[in-house]
Amino acid sequence: MSESRFAELSNATLSDLPSTILRPTYDRTELKAGIVHIGVGNFHRAHQAWYLHRLMQTGEALGWAIVGAGIRPFDEIQRKKMAAQDYLTTLIELDPSGCSAEIIGSMIDYVPVEASNAALIERMSRSDICIVSLTVTEGGYYIDPATKGFDAQHPDILHDAENPDRPMTVFGAMVAALRRRRATGIGPFTGLCCDNLQGNGEILRQTLVSLARLSDPDLADWINANCSFPNSMVDCIVPATGPNELRLAREIGIDDAVPVTHEEFRQWVIEDDFCAGRPAWEKVGATITKDVHDYEAMKIRLLNGGHQVIANVGELLQVDTIANCMAQVQIAALFNKVAREEIAPHVQAVPGKTPAEYIDLLNYRFGNPRIADTTRRVAFDGSSRHPGFLVPSLRDAIAAGAPFEGLALVEAAWARMCAGTRENGSKIEPNDPNWEELRVAAGRSKNDPAVWRAQRQYYGDVADDPEFAAAFDRWLAMIWDQGIGVALDTYLES
Repeated sequence: MSESRFAELSNATLSDLPSTILRPTYDRTELKAGIVHIGVGNFHRAHQAWYLHRLMQTGEALGWAIVGAGIRPFDEIQRKKMAAQDYLTTLIELDPSGCSAEIIGSMIDYVPVEASNAALIERMSRSDICIVSLTVTEGGYYIDPATKGFDAQHPDILHDAENPDRPMTVFGAMVAALRRRRATGIGPFTGLCCDNLQGNGEILRQTLVSLARLSDPDLADWINANCSFPNSMVDCIVPATGPNELRLAREIGIDDAVPVTHEEFRQWVIEDDFCAGRPAWEKVGATITKDVHDYEAMKIRLLNGGHQVIANVGELLQVDTIANCMAQVQIAALFNKVAREEIAPHVQAVPGKTPAEYIDLLNYRFGNPRIADTTRRVAFDGSSRHPGFLVPSLRDAIAAGAPFEGLALVEAAWARMCAGTRENGSKIEPNDPNWEELRVAAGRSKNDPAVWRAQRQYYGDVADDPEFAAAFDRWLAMIWDQGIGVALDTYLES
């Protein structure tokens, strides 16, 4: 289709779209808000918003529409783009055999982004909001990296404790809204974390209750006793949007300023703990359960951990996407050997799927050539992702006396990557909130690997294990002296 035939996305143009594109069958003017979602990125729109849209397509959940929100300058840019197209989103599913498109309409508003977060607090304080959900990245929950408890000394937290009515964080805004809801008798809402953190509901509870306790202990007790924080596991590979995605939307007949591409796989497992009600997501494929732990452990350790196995090595070798990494024999073999021999033994099966079967599925998903998921995006924020996704497997392997040579190699590859150059000498641009700290440690560890291992905020008690130290030091020296390719061959041949 030529670009001259595409339609600007809006409520008014839905009927003008090509007949092959699915669109809302429900009357969007009849939708009422029930959820505020903070962090309206691509993943949310391809995942949680899609599940709700699909439920609305059956005629249900019309009182659970989403109001978007955020606190960063980027969020205001996103709000304006989405407002211009009536908060509609084009989802483009990328199957290896082709692609299909669908317009979802489950979002109906987006709160203006303000430094004081006043509009966000006011919107969450209204009686129609029963769920506040979040996707704000794994590193955004003010967790002390050493103790895994709440980081009460972070400057953002200190600000919110001293200025509870003008908070700068998402969590300060949620606490302020709950203060108003308690005062007016509206009651609590459910806090639904959708980030890749094991026990993410409990982590959200810890952050909110601990922050509230710094300024209002009675409110903290009320939140802890009345609000619910269900654990959840979310899964769908969703690349960032760039020129190629904008072009693809136009090729299928849509002018969408913020289209989303995604794989054909989705999974959402949610603990059934909602203090103010919830949509019947299970009717459109979500798994509602009393125990999310095994599901999230399988996904976080094998998919998210596997992504880190692939991405750090791929970045060093200047391989641009995860699919292209999996097309490299060495990298694909590294993923499979580490996943099957060093991670899977410490992962429990879930109903309908063993760890081995899940790894088979990941080989297919990671290798999908139509998913242009960049190595750089997956490697981002290693200072949160390695402690969250890989170190737990290392710790279990050490405790069990099980193999962990490949995991030590992956940690050495991360250290080498954080030095800021690839093996061909090209520069790796900053790609972590703690990049400068990591870069300095990586540079010093070239001659003294103990410098990297001493970062207890990432490794905790693993840093004390002599066998891990010996393996890490050996791999890092080999990578610097002989290259990552030799290190991979040595491991794969062992």
